Amino acid sequence: MPTLAVALGANLADPAATLVAARPLLEARLLRAAGTLVSPSRGAPRCRWSPLFRTDPVGGPAGQPPYLNAAVLVELSGDRVPPDPRRLLGQLLALEAAFGRERRVRWGARSLDLDLLWWGEERIRAPDLELPHPRLQERTFVLAPLAAIDPWLVPPGQERIPPRDVASLLADLLPRRPEAPPGRLPPRPGWPE
Repeated sequence: MPTLAVALGANLADPAATLVAARPLLEARLLRAAGTLVSPSRGAPRCRWSPLFRTDPVGGPAGQPPYLNAAVLVELSGDRVPPDPRRLLGQLLALEAAFGRERRVRWGARSLDLDLLWWGEERIRAPDLELPHPRLQERTFVLAPLAAIDPWLVPPGQERIPPRDVASLLADLLPRRPEAPPGRLPPRPGWPE
């Protein structure tokens, strides 16, 4: 079944409160965007959320606080209308701005970060958007939440023989990264996973 995936992160102010507050707003946008693809006979799309993970900052300026990261996977069950990833990207950027995101330093601390990882089999290489995300297989803070949702999930671009699922990508990457492995957090109000 085709999917749409978004990674979430925050490390300023109260990241847990930010992610909990952003979650229903993000879910509404994702379901609305995915709903345009669904034929009525196939049922509504649904979101599958990861738990929250505490992660070390990767890249960017030194001295950043740890991040909280998560991912959401939307199952797409139809193909009536071609996807519009740029429209969804605009909505993600607007949601980041609503939570105070300022883009001053590359990979700097942020109040909310939303990365569109993939949208079905869409392939885009443009200055404003690359799908699938070109560095998702290099980021433990993305792979760990995806593996918590579905360890056998094969991201677009990893379908070679044998296919590379997120759990094996994560297992291969962890020993090569200097940062600590992502730490899974217990469920909390507003984030039951």
